[in-house]
Amino acid sequence: MPEVPALLLILFLAGLAAGVINVMAGGGSTITLPALILLGLDAGVANGTNRVAILVQNIVATLTFSHDKKTRLKTSFRYALWTIPGAIAGAFFATHIEDALFEKILAGILILVVLSMLVPTNYSSIGQDPRHSIWAGPSLFAVGIYGGFVQVGVGFMLMAVFVHLLKIDLLTTTVHKLTVVLIYMIPALLLFAFMGKVDWILGLVLAAGNAFGAFFAAKMAIRRGEKVIRIVLMVAVMMMAFKILGII
Repeated sequence: MPEVPALLLILFLAGLAAGVINVMAGGGSTITLPALILLGLDAGVANGTNRVAILVQNIVATLTFSHDKKTRLKTSFRYALWTIPGAIAGAFFATHIEDALFEKILAGILILVVLSMLVPTNYSSIGQDPRHSIWAGPSLFAVGIYGGFVQVGVGFMLMAVFVHLLKIDLLTTTVHKLTVVLIYMIPALLLFAFMGKVDWILGLVLAAGNAFGAFFAAKMAIRRGEKVIRIVLMVAVMMMAFKILGII
């Protein structure tokens, strides 16, 4: 078995990859959660620990986009208000079920998220200004419940709401997605921490990797726009497909 420094390096690199994927697309937790579990954490603590990295990652990415005047914080905050109650409810449920049951649920979710990546999605550029949809609020509340519970693949769900329901372009969608998750992650992480479901040392190591990955991805998105986001989306989907087929 590798020694501790090597394990921490592996965790950092997992966070680095996840940070890029999470900013550009989603599904980075399909890398980091298994990595944390392989390091010896039970699934419940891994779920809480992963949120330290997600929070730091989204702070870095949001600040990077804000520096280049790409954020729309007031609008993002209004969207986040729908997710906060759901996130608290989801986190409460996740911290009060038995670890054995949560591990089975997590395994099923990971499989479903990976399978969902195989479904073709048209992330066409539509516009920066959202259109009205009566389903947007309830959908964001439901996403909050899911994100508070497990977080895996929540980026794809938010993209679906912003692109398909609100008809927002992909770059603006990416910025909203990061800010919304940042906001609802704060009460969710506090609840996990209160219940003793966070390993802070591993969480901060992972967060360092996520932060570097998020900074790099945000800069690339700003410079290259939707083109680079589409490329990373395609690569992320192909990697998950290869993983299912046992190629990697």
